[in-house]
Amino acid sequence: MGSASRSALAAARSVLDSQSQAGLGSELLQASAVLEGSPALVGGLTDPAGDAQSKKELVAKVFAEAGAGTQAVLNAAAGERWSNTDEFVAGVEELGIRAAASVQPGLDEELLAIETVISGNHELELTLGSKLGVAEQKVKVVHELFNGKVSATALEVVEHTVAQPRGRRIGRVLRDFAKIIADQGGAELATVTLAAPLDAARLERLQTLLSAQSGRAVKLTTVIDPSLVGGVRIQIGDNVIDGSVKARLDDLRLQLAG
Repeated sequence: MGSASRSALAAARSVLDSQSQAGLGSELLQASAVLEGSPALVGGLTDPAGDAQSKKELVAKVFAEAGAGTQAVLNAAAGERWSNTDEFVAGVEELGIRAAASVQPGLDEELLAIETVISGNHELELTLGSKLGVAEQKVKVVHELFNGKVSATALEVVEHTVAQPRGRRIGRVLRDFAKIIADQGGAELATVTLAAPLDAARLERLQTLLSAQSGRAVKLTTVIDPSLVGGVRIQIGDNVIDGSVKARLDDLRLQLAG
């Protein structure tokens, strides 16, 4: 996000954190879908020349059935200056994810587990990620696969994701949502890629080390990739620590080629 959007999102989050409305996350996700489908509405809510009262009246009209908390968050978001309209829509979506995380413990772990299932089935990944697919059919596929196996909140988030891909890869979106959820709980999400599984004790030591280095709690999610040969690759946010044998061999090949 641009700097203006990050500032706007932070301001809207302060309002979000003060709300206790039931179903807030669900309504904000629905609102982001409505906004995605209406450029004129987004333009009206993000117009720098628009006055606050007019924007509040627009929110009240379009989202009349939404709760007071949802309208308060939307008003807060519309009252800020965003870098562009796409980031406004993404910001409302993120606010919905954060609201959902506040009432559903372990939501990040559920989304990562679902992402593993999707990425592990090439045909399923293509079906859900196809630009030609009908949104309703994708939602139906997700519902049939995961209904009763994950929380209602996790199912709703995944159904929202496949219905509103906005040109994004489903797996990437779910991983990004998991990072947002971890952050909402005051933690970092670290993806640890290994050539073979580590025992629980060594994973715990790694988690303790990463938490000490980052200055906040770190939640680990592991990925097994035999192509690494050995070692470990760790990603926390945009930072990557690659100590895998594969990385060292690739570096050596580059040196020899030079």
